[in-house]
Amino acid sequence: MKKIVLKGTPSDKQKLLFSSRTKYTAYGGARGGGKSWALRRKLVLMCLHYPGLKCLIVRRSYSELRYNHILPLRSELGGAVKYSETQKLITFENGSSLKLGYLSDDGDTLQYQGLEFDIIALDEATQLTEYQFNILKACLRGTNRYPKRMYLTCNPGGIGHGWVKRLFIDRSYREGEDPDDYTFIQATVFDNTVLLDNDAEYVKQLQSLPDALRQAWLYGKWDVFSGQFFPEFCDGKHIIKNFELPGFYRIIGGLDYGFDATAFLLICADRYGRLTVIREFIRSDLTLSAAAGAVAEICAGFCVDYIAASPDLWNRRQDSGISGVETMTKTAGLPPLVRADDRRVAGWRAVREYLDGSLFVCEDCKELIRDMSSLIYDKNVPEDCSDTPHDITHLPEALRYAVMSRVSAAEIPSEIFERRKRKYENRFSVANY
Repeated sequence: MKKIVLKGTPSDKQKLLFSSRTKYTAYGGARGGGKSWALRRKLVLMCLHYPGLKCLIVRRSYSELRYNHILPLRSELGGAVKYSETQKLITFENGSSLKLGYLSDDGDTLQYQGLEFDIIALDEATQLTEYQFNILKACLRGTNRYPKRMYLTCNPGGIGHGWVKRLFIDRSYREGEDPDDYTFIQATVFDNTVLLDNDAEYVKQLQSLPDALRQAWLYGKWDVFSGQFFPEFCDGKHIIKNFELPGFYRIIGGLDYGFDATAFLLICADRYGRLTVIREFIRSDLTLSAAAGAVAEICAGFCVDYIAASPDLWNRRQDSGISGVETMTKTAGLPPLVRADDRRVAGWRAVREYLDGSLFVCEDCKELIRDMSSLIYDKNVPEDCSDTPHDITHLPEALRYAVMSRVSAAEIPSEIFERRKRKYENRFSVANY
């Protein structure tokens, strides 16, 4: 067997990655943490240790893959392995293999369907969509007894910011997701002694960046990142504790319906016209009737003036001539539906205006909070947010519909309002409301 000499000493944080036994391990969170080197070295060591191991390493584009992995691996491993340029495949003498792939868009995932790997590594996972992540998760299988694991590196920001943050930072899990399967290892440039010793200016470069980039790339802050559509949306200002709804609120709803996702928000307006989101609902694969039933159930017990709903619900189906609104309004208890103003740029401007002291979200509305924090700018329309990843846009769309309905402030005699306001004075002062 040809001898392979692997140079370099891992940092303490890289050692944590090397020793991790969790099914899904994410490493990094900032620039300069030595992510790509650690990922390559981890996979090479596993290939050498487990004969016949099948590994895959993925980047977003081929150019990134070539520069960050193909060239370094060929240099490090030399003639001790076989490399097929056509297949982008490294084969070790013990039968282990390391395939090098890329995913420039969701369509590229089709090439991996049906394939099996023991180990999958996603380098810069926040540049990939959750759909791509889920497709590759399905490739993590095999009949041998080798570990089935996925390793991810990541920085705040990018199209995949939301799902990476949910799983590894917020640790907010959905049905079927086991919290014990997920580990995050935070590493910044300050953990990379090799880089600090050889390029002391790199830290100064990161320190000179604009605030959002500096917080994300230097310190690994996940709440603010470059390209964030609503950077002003933050816990301290807009997210408040749940509260008992007093009688001096006007209540409306916002509904974005689609079979891929039904998103609904229940929103109250106070005497000053300030809005608070008090309930959220999002679920996929609901028919119109099922969606109407779910919304009616949420609205039960509230006096809801109206629901601003997706304009396409008023379109008539060619086969039946019946619109979505006609189908939904047959449901008992469903508040009146009004056609939403769906202008995107004007709508987001309105939402941004409300975020300046007139829009709040109750802490239980975790999906909306996560989605609002994860929206990114559309690269072609500067004043619009991107419609990808699509799964985080539904609840913000429902919010935009509600805001654009121009809900009026609640009406109540001044003496009653002041008496009730004193009863709830803690909410107004403590919650910055």
